[in-house]
Formats: sequence, structure tokens, C-alpha cells
Amino acid sequence: MIIKSCITGLLLLCSLPPLMGQTQPNVILIMTDDQGIGDFGCTGNPIIKTPHIDAMAKRSLRMQRFYVSPVCAPTRACLLTGRYNYRTRVVDTFAGRAMMEPAEITLAEIMRDNGYQTGIFGKWHLGDCYPMRSIDQGFTRAVVHRGGGIGQPSDPLGAEGKYTNPILIDDGVPKPFKGYCTDIYYENAFQFIRQCAQDKKPFFVYLPDNCPHGPFLDVPQDWMNHYETVDVGNDQFPASQGEPMQRNANMQKRRQIFSMISNIDENIGKLYHLLDDLNLRQNTMVIFMTDNGPNGNRYRCSLRGMKTSVYEGGIRTLFLWDWPKLGHDERSSNTMAAHIDLLPTILQACKIDPPNVQLDGRSFLSVLKNPDSRLPARKLFIQTHRGNRPQAYHHFAAIGERWKLVNHSGFGKETLKGDPKFELFDLQNDPFEMNDLSHEHPEIVKQLKADYDQWFQDVSHTRKDNYDVPVIQIGTRYEPVTVLSRQDMRKSPSHGEPGKIRGQWLLANPSERAYRVTVHFQKNVKYQTATLHCNDQQFTHDENEHAAGQNHVIFDEIDLPQGKIKLWVTSPQHPSENLAYQVKLEAR
Repeated sequence: MIIKSCITGLLLLCSLPPLMGQTQPNVILIMTDDQGIGDFGCTGNPIIKTPHIDAMAKRSLRMQRFYVSPVCAPTRACLLTGRYNYRTRVVDTFAGRAMMEPAEITLAEIMRDNGYQTGIFGKWHLGDCYPMRSIDQGFTRAVVHRGGGIGQPSDPLGAEGKYTNPILIDDGVPKPFKGYCTDIYYENAFQFIRQCAQDKKPFFVYLPDNCPHGPFLDVPQDWMNHYETVDVGNDQFPASQGEPMQRNANMQKRRQIFSMISNIDENIGKLYHLLDDLNLRQNTMVIFMTDNGPNGNRYRCSLRGMKTSVYEGGIRTLFLWDWPKLGHDERSSNTMAAHIDLLPTILQACKIDPPNVQLDGRSFLSVLKNPDSRLPARKLFIQTHRGNRPQAYHHFAAIGERWKLVNHSGFGKETLKGDPKFELFDLQNDPFEMNDLSHEHPEIVKQLKADYDQWFQDVSHTRKDNYDVPVIQIGTRYEPVTVLSRQDMRKSPSHGEPGKIRGQWLLANPSERAYRVTVHFQKNVKYQTATLHCNDQQFTHDENEHAAGQNHVIFDEIDLPQGKIKLWVTSPQHPSENLAYQVKLEAR
């Protein structure tokens, strides 16, 4: 943290805010979750209702080849740092591998240190505990949910799976809210914008909605009532020129997803209305994108693949940049850009110097100003799969201006089985990736493989112990009460060893002190005796010490040692499993 503070201090010296009276542009970055490139009227979907995004597209610059990662957290790490996620310790979406290295310098920190008010409203998904929270990483205002989505084990207890009337984390503190989650995010963003306008301060608003991410326990009912009356069958959409849509798709799920998306669009309409009311439209850039491909095999503009895929359908997103200063007409560019380019482009647009760290992204502001301009040729690298450490050639894509090399080995697999199966696609003549030309052009395969090798070695050696997991710090004044969930629990492979735990939390305790530890158990676990493990220490809580049927126990006045701690909970009946659903630690 000392190193990070020094770097931030240098940024302040090197890039001071403008003089009083000089107006900085406001920035609003909207990113939806699991919304595919075909989930918009402006991309050819004849069923879905997205009139406000469609109107935005008509006055925006659209990047036709904008790439993201195939899943949530890696995209978020890339866009907030301007660096490939493998440099940031974010390698997966759960089991502690979505926690970002605290020393990373984020877009929010840079904007904050250059005179901006910074607010996040929605999904953070880069660490739930100090020092990885959004409020630790540059946001001065934050209303977020925990974990990777509502309906996951990170939900605050008592509000599991509640899209309506959820408990959200308001500037670090759990707080019950009334209404549907998307409406809550936008209304709090509106309040933030109004306050910034009143104070005459520029703002950076990050609106990463968790919708239309599942589990679809609750969707906006007014829009659901509409889609219940609409035929959303495959034959209602344009015929695919590439991979066909799934034959037996779940139509009810499709309606639920469309309902969530139309609700987002409705709120974007309210956002523009607010900007007009506050006379902020001319000096505000509004950016729209999605974090990965669609969470289902539905209309995708004929692109192959969906969420988790490294084919185009999994990593291409609608990208719109609406800034009246650049023009009011619909424009487009085929220049290849990606999530790593957002930070340098936004900073250049705001006339803020980039941080003094190695950036992988580059600014495409010149393209925004003139879509016909060209940037030097480049290659992009996209790779994400399950597990603790990236493995060379496992589920990756190396993308050039024309050629793309892929090994689509599967996101859900932790390790690559067997030799990689390379595919080569000519995106210029085969944008839907239907024809593998790897055997016809071995020289291009060889070159792209060499480019990938160089990239993989580079990002894997960003820092010492590059793929170590960030450690949760407990007992600090920044977060006196720490809530651990299975989202950030580190998995441990059993390898058939009896008594091997399935998961543990990695913690750092600043000093030896007493804690009150509340263990909430998984709902399906029946236990008699609960044992709290802290490194080599064990604290046991017998069933006779709590009421029958109670699904939590309290260890009062437990002395935890200074330094690094591995924490987990077992019982004699379940010696190989961490029984805890959530654990709350309160420093005494």
C-alpha cells in the first residue's frame, strides 16, 4: 500500500487538476452483465425493446470490433487498469481468483486524484473485503452488491437472491433498499450526479449493472407482462449466417432476460433526461458496453459462441461512445479496440496524464474524433479459464487485424487436457468463424503462436509470485467487521487425501488480538460439533452450546495470531469440507 500511495502522489504532481474555471468533461461508463451483441434493436434484434440505447447508437461512434474477456471479473480488471487481467491477479470469477491486486492503479483512483468525484453503482466483482473493495480502489461513492452477482453465496444474509428490495453495500456498509436493483443503481447514480452538478464538480460515474445476469429469480414485472405476450421463438429472428441458435432454448428464460434488458434501457432514458435537465449533456461523454457475450444461445448477429467462449460471440460487444463534442450523427469504425483501451482513451479525452505503469491498452481518441483515421496494426490476446493459474494455450484467442488463432478448450476446465487444438480464422473473409484454415496457412499459425508466447510470458512475469492470491486484511480501521463468503474462499484440491479441506480463507491480521467470530453454516449441512481452524489452532463449539436447528454459532473472544492466517470450519461428521457459508469477524 505504501508503494501505491507513492505512485498516486506522483500522479498528483504530474497531472494536477485544471485551473479554476476550466471545465472538465464528465464521464459515464455503463456496462451491462451477460448482455450479448444481439440483444439490441440497433443490432438487428426485432423483438427486444431498447429504444433509448437505439437512439444513443444513432448519435454515437460505434466501434464495430470491440473486444472484452469471455467472463465477468477479467473484463472489469482490464477496463479499470488498462492492463491485461493476468497482470492484476484476476484469473477467474470466484474462489478468490476475482480479487484484484490492491496495488493496481485504477481509473477511479486517477480520476479522483485529478479533481473528479467518482461513483460506482452496481457490480464491482473484484474483491468484497478490504483492501480490494471499490471504496479502497478510488470510488468516493459506492452502492454495490457483493460477489459476482445477486443470488450467489456472497449475498448478505436475509436478502439471498433478492433483485427486488435487496441488501446492498452502501459505502462499505450493508443497507436494505427498496425497489428493483437496476432502478436502485440508477437512482443513486442520479442523486450523485445531481450533487456533483450542484457542487460544480466533474464526475466519473461507473454503472456496471449486474443485469441481465442470472439466476432470474426476480425480473421487472411490467416488462415481463409485455414479453409474456410476445413470440420470442427462434423463427422470429433473422436467420443466422453462422452458428445457428439453440433449437430447444428456454423461452421463459429468454423473456426474463429481455425484461431485465428493457428495464436497463428505460433507466438509460431517464439518465439522458437528467443530463438534459441539468444542462450537462454537451459536456458529458456516455459510454456503453457489455462485459462478455450473452448468457444463452440466442440471437447473436450470426457470431459464433456466447459467454465463456473465445469465439467472436463470446468476446465481441456493442460499444457506443456518445459525446456531443465529437458530433451528433451515427458513425462507426472497424478499428480493433478492447477493454484495456478504455483507461488510456478516457484519460486522454479528459486531458489527464496516464499512470507511470506499464499499460497494455492504447488510446483510440483519434478514431473517436475521425472514424476514418487509422491506428497502427496490433494484436490482442484474450484468455480466461477456470483454476488458480493460467496455463499456456488453454482457452485463448490471439487476434490480429485479419487473422485469429484460437484454442477453444473450454472455460470450465482448470487444466488443458492433451495438446492444444489450434484453429485459424480469416475474420476479413469469414467473420463468423466457420472455416478453420490452420492447415492451409501453417506460417500464420506459427507467427500468431509466437506472438502469443511472447505475450503470455510477459503478463505472467509482471511481478514476483504473479499469480498469488491477494490476502484479505482483517481488524483494520477501514473495515472493522469483515464478512467472508465462499466467493473469496480458496479451493484446495483433495487429491484423494482423507481430511483434506475443500476451501479456506487467506487472511492477514495486523496484530494479535481477540475476535468475535460468527459462523453461518450452509443450509443443507447438519452438524453436531463445529470446529474453527486457524492455522494450527482449533476452537470447538459443541452442539449443546446452541439451540437445536440454529444454523450459526458464535465463537466469542477468540485470540487470533498476528500475520497470515488460514481459516476454515469443519466438524467430525464433515472433516473434509469447509462447512461455513459465511463467517463474520469482529475485532474486539
